[in-house]
Amino acid sequence: MLVLSRQLSRQCSRARSLHPRNFIPSSSTSSLPAATATATSSTTTTTFRRSLATFTAPHQAGAISVIKSEVDTSSDEFKENKRLMDEAMARLEDLTRRVQQGGPPKAREKHLARKKMLPRDRITAMIDPGTTFMELAPLAGHELYPEADVPAGGIIAGVGVVEGVTCMIVANDSTVKGGTYYPITVKKHLRAQQVAQENNLP
Repeated sequence: MLVLSRQLSRQCSRARSLHPRNFIPSSSTSSLPAATATATSSTTTTTFRRSLATFTAPHQAGAISVIKSEVDTSSDEFKENKRLMDEAMARLEDLTRRVQQGGPPKAREKHLARKKMLPRDRITAMIDPGTTFMELAPLAGHELYPEADVPAGGIIAGVGVVEGVTCMIVANDSTVKGGTYYPITVKKHLRAQQVAQENNLP
């Protein structure tokens, strides 16, 4: 361990001596580009050329491998799988759009007639412009209760940025059964609080 510690100490000392901040320009560097500097010592003089905005060491960049796909996109099997996946994604997108509408049209119209903003509109107005809202469990409560349709579990929960601060946002949707809390609503609300606690989100 002692030998390893000494080796690391020598390497760190050498790295500090070659750090760009310690470069000492000389008259021989006047004709070189701005990204070129000279490091001097008592025995040798070494010229280093640095590329701009380079955050990956050459040996690390060379070690990155490109994964080549062996999938034959022209095969019948691939085309069939793609067709089935496209259909599944279309059903998911349609379901998500219907859930995002909230309660039935009559409830939404009544809400707007009272000069109130719909919950998703409130969230859009609250988060910082240009930022996104990462919704949690958007399909909670889907076909869970035979006697009632509870889109998104009756509440909207997710992570958004407000005044530059990443926050957990929970909005009750009163267009869904007048804002009634179902068991899935409580479960989703508690899960949102748990995510906020684990990630230190206000």
